[in-house]
Amino acid sequence: MSQDPRNTEHDPAQPDAGPAGKEPLERVSPGEEDLAAAFVRETEVIEEAVEDGKKVRRKGIYLLPNLFTTSALFAGFFAIVAGINGDFTAAAVAIFIAMVLDGLDGRVARMTNTQSAFGAEYDSLSDMLSFGAAPALVAFTWILQDIGKTGWVVAFLYVACAALRLARFNVQIGSVDKKWFIGLPSPSAAALVAASIWTFHSFDAEAFGFKLLMLVIVAAAGVLMVSNIRYYSFKDIDLKGPVPFVVLLAIVLGFVVISMQPSVMLLLLFGAYVASGPVMAVMRKVKRAPPAG
Repeated sequence: MSQDPRNTEHDPAQPDAGPAGKEPLERVSPGEEDLAAAFVRETEVIEEAVEDGKKVRRKGIYLLPNLFTTSALFAGFFAIVAGINGDFTAAAVAIFIAMVLDGLDGRVARMTNTQSAFGAEYDSLSDMLSFGAAPALVAFTWILQDIGKTGWVVAFLYVACAALRLARFNVQIGSVDKKWFIGLPSPSAAALVAASIWTFHSFDAEAFGFKLLMLVIVAAAGVLMVSNIRYYSFKDIDLKGPVPFVVLLAIVLGFVVISMQPSVMLLLLFGAYVASGPVMAVMRKVKRAPPAG
């Protein structure tokens, strides 16, 4: 007599059988599902934002701009690792890559309307590593450590000034003229230090005079970041509007010139920008000074 399947006893120790010829189906533990859900809920980013004049609570983060920020963070960390391993050219290039990515994340956020408080804080932390710690540590690993205590003190001065510069910039957003930066921007300071390392290392310039020169460059870049000297921000340039053809031609020629000797050209370019702030400040004081006699 055949056995009625409805009367078959079920052994709780045995898993449910799947389709014929296949492995038994696995059961997902409810406790595991609850733990995963709790982890997602407790680590979720919730921030208040103003949309159409109303305060709303927004969950989650915007992926696209934060991908650029994460890439800039990775480039800064790679620069530190490359410097520790003695590959100072790669370290300098990584800092420039971080600079390009840092410029893109903000523009992407504005173009896609994905600005957020989380993104702004994340960007500042990324800048602190890429444009504060990375240039100072690479410079110290390459040449400043040969000067002894003065070398690491100057490297720390640069890091501290970068942190102060970023903190001041965050609290002054919306209260200063967007046409100008107050103090040297940290990416430009990092570019000056990175270009100096790249250029001097390429020419094997490790004499004591170059050590003192790097000491002055790192210290000056740090002090200029926390100064009240104004630097042109280029934020009033309309990138969406039409421009004369000669402008595009000039940009192409600029890329050609830089590619011929990138380390030297970048050093001259950012050296000129860093010097532009003090030069314009002196010129403004001279114009305001009353005529003699």
